[in-house]
Amino acid sequence: MNGNRMSPLEFFARELRQARESAGLSQAQLATAIVGYSPSFVAMVETSRRVPKPDFAERCDRILDTGGIFSRLVDDLVCRGMPPEWLGKWLTVEAKATSLLSYEPLVIPGLLQTEAYAREVIEHSGRPFDVDDQVEARLARQRILTTDKRPMLVVLLDEGVLRRPVGGPQVMSDQLVHLLDVAERRDVVIQIVPLEVGAYSGLAGAFVIASFDGGQVVYVDNALSGDVIERSADVVAVRRLWESLRAEALPTKQSIELMAKVAETWK
Repeated sequence: MNGNRMSPLEFFARELRQARESAGLSQAQLATAIVGYSPSFVAMVETSRRVPKPDFAERCDRILDTGGIFSRLVDDLVCRGMPPEWLGKWLTVEAKATSLLSYEPLVIPGLLQTEAYAREVIEHSGRPFDVDDQVEARLARQRILTTDKRPMLVVLLDEGVLRRPVGGPQVMSDQLVHLLDVAERRDVVIQIVPLEVGAYSGLAGAFVIASFDGGQVVYVDNALSGDVIERSADVVAVRRLWESLRAEALPTKQSIELMAKVAETWK
């Protein structure tokens, strides 16, 4: 997004806030009226920190008597027009982070994807977004790794990620070569959890821990949306999970050797 142009999420937030205020309702009163949603959820939607669900939009339309406008906005603007990379909350965190601890059991993390690999992942994601726009947004995110204040990036990957044929041999070969190149940077560490580990706690799903100004938050992406988790107890739990996963991973040197070995199989 450039200049003062609002994102779809920001546009929805502004319209909801104006409709609620015109109806003379506080955030708490609106939450009580629509039932099933807390005042904090309403507040997060109005500050572009949460993606509104279709059910939430429908209930707001009914209580605020807006003729279905919020349901249409969710369908036409938010759900279809906004890739996860455009969610302002995480982008702000990611850009300010001093370190990023990323774990991924299924695909190469977005910050390390080549354009061809990213396109394959996005095209097969099942999400109704414009592929070109989302690829562009994903590549734009990677610029944080080349700034003067770039974060320390530590990535744990399941070995299966290196062997999954995303896009075919050429795409995978180029992607693994890119990983090896990036791994040479002093501010990037890539470690691999080998297949022989078998079942382990990381199979529950991917996450990223961002540290900044002495604090930490967690980002979890799923089939429906991406969530930024700030509750301290949850962050501590994920940090403990991270430490257990890193204990399963190969040391950096052996991880690079494994990546190079697997890269040869894609040529």
